[in-house]
Amino acid sequence: MPRAKAKKEIEVVIDVETTGLDYTRERIIEFAGVKLTNGKITDSFETLINPHQHIRKSSQAIHGISENDLEGAPEEEEIYPKIFDFIGDATIVAHNAIFDFSFLNRTSKRLYDKPLENNYVDTQMMFKEVYPQIESCGLDNLVAIFQGSNTKRHRAMGDAMALALVYPKLKKMYFQKYNWQLSQIENVEYLFERYLRLQSAINTMQSEIQDLKSIFKIYFERGGKDITSNTGEVMTYNHKKTFHYDFPQIKDTLEEIGALTKAVKLNNAFVDRLVAGNSISEEIKDKIKSARVEITENKTFGIIKPDHK
Repeated sequence: MPRAKAKKEIEVVIDVETTGLDYTRERIIEFAGVKLTNGKITDSFETLINPHQHIRKSSQAIHGISENDLEGAPEEEEIYPKIFDFIGDATIVAHNAIFDFSFLNRTSKRLYDKPLENNYVDTQMMFKEVYPQIESCGLDNLVAIFQGSNTKRHRAMGDAMALALVYPKLKKMYFQKYNWQLSQIENVEYLFERYLRLQSAINTMQSEIQDLKSIFKIYFERGGKDITSNTGEVMTYNHKKTFHYDFPQIKDTLEEIGALTKAVKLNNAFVDRLVAGNSISEEIKDKIKSARVEITENKTFGIIKPDHK
């Protein structure tokens, strides 16, 4: 009996460079795609695009593409049929995929009055799932861990090719973990109880650690010397004062010496609520949106405690 042919799985690893970070206002100026057929590179496509739009300095500092570089580049109407034909109905793969997908989806709606219906895979999310202990899940770290190519990074094809080379390895590890997770679904009630026990244990341990810290503090404040463990760790005691400042009073001074951005951390959640709300004008909203420098997508779950009234 003849063996059935294996089904082709086609994925397109993409990266885009843009005039800015707000997909509702900015445009793509460079596209690169690497086609994977069953995990093997089979084709690639890259192009500059001239949207006849100003490139923000913050974005140009990342990708290095100037408006002069786009002179003679294909116009949007000329090149996007080729880009979308290259992608076809394949699954789109990108690092922080919501960024690249949002720009392409917006372009498809603007030029052709239809949304992009492709599924997309976010390798940043996969990376976080496979390596939850790593603080930074950027493409540089992903490439470094899987020892992929890391040349000509931060231009579209450099990033797309680097990701295409490591993605099959990341995907294999991700689905090994995912399949194990699926096998545990039938135990979800037990696992929730276990989760609560672990959470309670962590809270207890954090309280105990705080108690120990209080003892160590008393020890050092009574003149105790540094403590050395059997394995070489040394506990020392440092004492410094922290002051609180009247921000309006020092704002101009900090700005004058160029230290304002270092001294003040922007409350992004508050700004998002401002833009989404109705307390400011559309003109002010547009000004705030023009300062966006990154877009991310977070998915979380929460626990509602019972009401014991």
